[in-house]
Amino acid sequence: MINGFKEFILRGNAVDLAVGVVIGAAFGAVVTAIVDYLVNPLIAAIFGKPDLSDLWDITLREGATIQVGMILNAFLQFFLVALAVYFVIVAPMNALAARRAALKDPVPEEISDEVSTLREIRDILSDARGTEPRHREDPAATD
Repeated sequence: MINGFKEFILRGNAVDLAVGVVIGAAFGAVVTAIVDYLVNPLIAAIFGKPDLSDLWDITLREGATIQVGMILNAFLQFFLVALAVYFVIVAPMNALAARRAALKDPVPEEISDEVSTLREIRDILSDARGTEPRHREDPAATD
């Protein structure tokens, strides 16, 4: 039983998942800090308060209140978190990936021995006829 547990823990999937959860929690703290200490003060500068939680309340009866401001605040917080994630993480990572892809040398296409031999035969036959060889992608194609 211990060996099975050891195998499970040391498998790549379990370790990768654990690392992902820990990194996700740490990243959540970064995003929360960006929203709390950068975006919410900007909202406070515009609306006069850091969130919309007490903006509108609709009271139906005693104890039955629809808090529209809380709903708007939840949507706004989601949007701001998504915005922060996109501009702080996703956009720079996409730019970095595009830069790395541009720097990579294109891998030359490997030509099989059969294709190389067929091209040589085509060139020899063209020389014997006194014509220029027609360069086709598929040397096995018929005239």
